[in-house]
Amino acid sequence: MASENPGWGYTRIHGALLSLDINIGRGTIRRILKDHLIEPAPAHGRRIPWSVFLKTHWKAIAASDFFSVEVWSWRGLVTQYILFVIDLAARRVVIAEITTKPNEAWMMQMARNLTDAETGMLRDTRHLIVDRDTNYSTGFRTFLAREGVDVIRLPPRSPNLKANASYCLLS
Repeated sequence: MASENPGWGYTRIHGALLSLDINIGRGTIRRILKDHLIEPAPAHGRRIPWSVFLKTHWKAIAASDFFSVEVWSWRGLVTQYILFVIDLAARRVVIAEITTKPNEAWMMQMARNLTDAETGMLRDTRHLIVDRDTNYSTGFRTFLAREGVDVIRLPPRSPNLKANASYCLLS
């Protein structure tokens, strides 16, 4: 079956054998194909798993996020937004800047600061992982792309994938 149908994998062969009332496990099919030096069907259209991507590019990846702190000032309680970047390989957290209003102009300045040739946190980084916060605007992502940093946006509603400064500081 595998020789006549090179596009079939273990599961497809297993299903075909079951339709002939032959009950053999996928592991057995795999072993038989391996013993006869028959390669299984290639994985068509599969994407690289997240864990493989991280292991392959570990030293060239950083992650960024915001956290906020409530501060008492002469005007009362003020929310400060802190932009931080984590070098994943070194587990180094760098506070990029603090502001009360992280608007488009401020984010563009942060992009320039982060990619500065001498002191920028992202100067040796090829990939920056960010969440879908609106502060990471199209202008911000485009600027980083022009500087050679691929911005990877996390899928919607994926809180366990976010950059977490406390994790890096405590580990």
